[in-house]
Amino acid sequence: MQVDRKPELDELDAIALCQEGDADAFRCLVERYGAVLQGTAFLMTRDAALAEELTQDAFLSAWRGIGGFKEGRPVKPWLVRILVNRVVEHQRRRRLPTMPLDDMRELASASRTADEFEARDSVRQGLGQLDADHRQVLMLRFFADLSVLEIAQSLGIPEGTVKSRLHRAMNTMRTVIGA
Repeated sequence: MQVDRKPELDELDAIALCQEGDADAFRCLVERYGAVLQGTAFLMTRDAALAEELTQDAFLSAWRGIGGFKEGRPVKPWLVRILVNRVVEHQRRRRLPTMPLDDMRELASASRTADEFEARDSVRQGLGQLDADHRQVLMLRFFADLSVLEIAQSLGIPEGTVKSRLHRAMNTMRTVIGA
């Protein structure tokens, strides 16, 4: 008899159950962090279908590696790190410049005001001028809502490095946007 797990299952209990092979407990983690991971993947790829695929791949990797997860550590940075590794790996394999369909729809949309488009365009230009490391920490901080510590854990870098990258990225964005 299977018991339906609730998303409110304590994270530590869910991990312990997952390490025993309980797929329902893992489903709780997917429900809890799926939107954050998919949103992060979308921001990094600008492709909804690819973001979904990479998120699923990250969760599969997490399920396979859950036995090695260290007790007492937060799950969210670990999952984000797996996802970021998948996205970076995918981007290394494929370096073709493309414009996502959603961007083309935005360009064609008459309902968008010029100011909205200009503001979004400025942000895109700023993000485009950042190198991958600086863009990553900026997206994880402001779009995935990770703390500096969680970003450091997710990327496997010191907190000071995260702080300096955030500082440089914000300076670049201010210069481009003119804020």
